[in-house]
Amino acid sequence: MEVCIRKVSVGDESQLAYIQIESWKAAFGNILDQATLDQYTEFKRIEDMYRQLLVERTGNGYILELDHQAHCMAWWDQARDSDKLGMAELICLHSLPNNWGKGYGSLMMSKVLQEIREAGYVQVILWVFAENDRARKFYHHHGFRETGESKRSWDCQELCYLRPL
Repeated sequence: MEVCIRKVSVGDESQLAYIQIESWKAAFGNILDQATLDQYTEFKRIEDMYRQLLVERTGNGYILELDHQAHCMAWWDQARDSDKLGMAELICLHSLPNNWGKGYGSLMMSKVLQEIREAGYVQVILWVFAENDRARKFYHHHGFRETGESKRSWDCQELCYLRPL
């Protein structure tokens, strides 16, 4: 398979929305309540969110394509929490579940970490649901460690992870 990772641009919002929605349904189906999952997997809402981010050039988004078909996406920016100034934040890394475990997420992670490092950051954080064991193992494999900090999101516990670059 031909693999290509590229920066996102205006016009990619439908692909980004599709990847996020399918990933959320597969990964969070047993974590979030159905009403919340339905709300945050509504295509037009997610597509509009990505369109706004792209038009405003907010953050840094990437798409990984397999044979010219979008499969994985990632988004990072400066950390959103006021106590984490000077850090980058991996806001999301989603891929279509039909190819989970085949290394494409790792390729995307390597690309994103390289871009964050090249942007001058020396640390990156992320937030992950405590119940999302698959993602937690993935992040641990890529050098992220729990900070001990947690917060409530959508009636779930999220854990903060940190990785030096």
